[in-house]
Amino acid sequence: MKTTPKRRVEHTPPSRKLRGYSFDPSLSAKMETAFINERIFSIPWEELNPGPVGEYVEVIDVDPASGCFYEPVDLSHPHLLAQDGLPASAANPQFHQQMVYAVVMTTIKNFERAIGRPVLWSDRTIGDMGKSYRAMTTEDWEATYVQRLAVYPHALREANAYYSPSKKALLFGYFPASEMGDPAVYPGGIVFGCLSHDIIAHETAHAILDGIHPRFMEVTQPDGLAFHEAFADIVAMFQHFTFLEVVRHQIAKTRGDMGMNNLMGELAQEFGRATGNHGSLRSALGQVDKATGKWQRKTPDPSRYQTEMEPHDRGAILVSAVFDAFVSIYESRIADLRRIASGGTGVLVEGELHPDLVNRLADEAVKSAQHVLTMCIRALDYCPPVDIDFGDYLRALITADRDVMLHDTRGYRLAFIDAFRQHGIYPRKLRSLSEESLTWDRAHEINKYEKLAQLGEVLQGFYKDLSVDKDRKTRWKNTRRQRAALHEHLRSKFWDEFSDAKLQEITGLDFSITRASRGEDVVRFEVHAMWPVQRQRLDGSVLNQVIFTILQHKPMEGPRSQEIWGGCTFIVDLGHENPEQAIRYVIRKPLYYKDPKGSRIERAQNWAKDPAMMSLASTYGMDAGEEPFAMLHAEH
Repeated sequence: MKTTPKRRVEHTPPSRKLRGYSFDPSLSAKMETAFINERIFSIPWEELNPGPVGEYVEVIDVDPASGCFYEPVDLSHPHLLAQDGLPASAANPQFHQQMVYAVVMTTIKNFERAIGRPVLWSDRTIGDMGKSYRAMTTEDWEATYVQRLAVYPHALREANAYYSPSKKALLFGYFPASEMGDPAVYPGGIVFGCLSHDIIAHETAHAILDGIHPRFMEVTQPDGLAFHEAFADIVAMFQHFTFLEVVRHQIAKTRGDMGMNNLMGELAQEFGRATGNHGSLRSALGQVDKATGKWQRKTPDPSRYQTEMEPHDRGAILVSAVFDAFVSIYESRIADLRRIASGGTGVLVEGELHPDLVNRLADEAVKSAQHVLTMCIRALDYCPPVDIDFGDYLRALITADRDVMLHDTRGYRLAFIDAFRQHGIYPRKLRSLSEESLTWDRAHEINKYEKLAQLGEVLQGFYKDLSVDKDRKTRWKNTRRQRAALHEHLRSKFWDEFSDAKLQEITGLDFSITRASRGEDVVRFEVHAMWPVQRQRLDGSVLNQVIFTILQHKPMEGPRSQEIWGGCTFIVDLGHENPEQAIRYVIRKPLYYKDPKGSRIERAQNWAKDPAMMSLASTYGMDAGEEPFAMLHAEH
């Protein structure tokens, strides 16, 4: 009897494997690091067109300086699928395309794991489209959606790489290494920014942060640009710890001491050495003394936060604080292993560590780093929507972690508080640095207002619509529609409560900012962002929330034409047993925020008048409102 064979069901692979550098090509030229520098990136599978071009990213390999257009790599070709992509090569443009795609997608994967939703790029601005707000049609609004981030591996013939908010693109440069640079880099050899894991991850983090908090670009105080730089460095640095074989190598080299000079705390080694730094571009641990050529460990200096104003140098304070917190967490996790391996003394004997101990220490380092990176990314949802400073970020870190893990059994939050304190980073207007003081509060006060306390019920429907698993553009469209609906709800049903002076003080919203509408003055505000959040707590319970931000702005007097923005972030808990107590946190940044150093407007005006700050703004292209990162990321 003849039988018909069953039709084979084809299964989509869960991941795509691509070869690339753990750091950059320079480490492959050293016997000590060559075998750990080439790795296989494992990224979520997606259908790709040559470029590669996928759902999130479009690699466009045009070299304007030479007039070249390099043939796009086809990562779906069977020959490349069979060998995990092209082999690492500093001379092959198609490998350069593969490398940028692999690292960008790895960074996106880490963000989505932490925030629990798809990454969206920031919208094109109305000004870019040459139309006024009121002239925009539905089709115009949809044209503001940015599906893919453009990535140009060879865009610049200079020692630079940056994220362009206007182009929605990452642009990487290439340049000849200095003849007087570090001997670890071939003098006069071409250095490609698109082959550095750290540079690619750093620029991708800028783009993702801009998609989550576009108004962080509105800089009115020194921490603004510094936070962008620091956060991007934190992401790039802690992604090192996803490379287990690298971690094991460095654990063995340092005998488990992550506070010693090691690759994990260094950023952009080849770029730094090729430009004459005699070491990596930046480091969270220490630096090479140019006079002696010896590496020196950094020690926390609280005075630096009061004096450092250049964005990279100021951002380095935050990076060092976060890395110091990581080292404390790691040391706490391995204390028992040290005792076991040392017979109770805690002091390891001289010589190489046993491979089993190296593996266990590496496992703890990876876990600690993953927790720290997740905390740093997740904290973005708990930040004020504008004008963030380092103290705000500490409060966001503590609040976000308490939301999913009430009891800090391993002391993670204490490690962050202590590290920030040692670096002189303090939030304003607090009585202490206890967890309770640092956690955002005021929700109990706003829930006293009957109508606003009912927001949880209103947002239930929004949550269901926004959290349904749909493609990114549909989610974007639904979010825009629900933002408009929430704006109308607030204006027509709840806004009368905001006439209460106490509520205005709690939220930081200003009732004097109005616009004329149909013969009457209407309070001007915007629902700037809105997204659903689902987080699983340590006890297994699930936290369902909607986060939305309300923004306002007004012109600011001063030598530079500038507006100042204010507003607040609402975090609403949809699973609260009492729906009328659903508002969990109100994270505000009022226009008229006052502290011993003056109001926000006064501080912003003083900052704008300061000659050093005006020079900084001019240097980094902030006056023109164009490409704030272009000069910021040039060799400096």
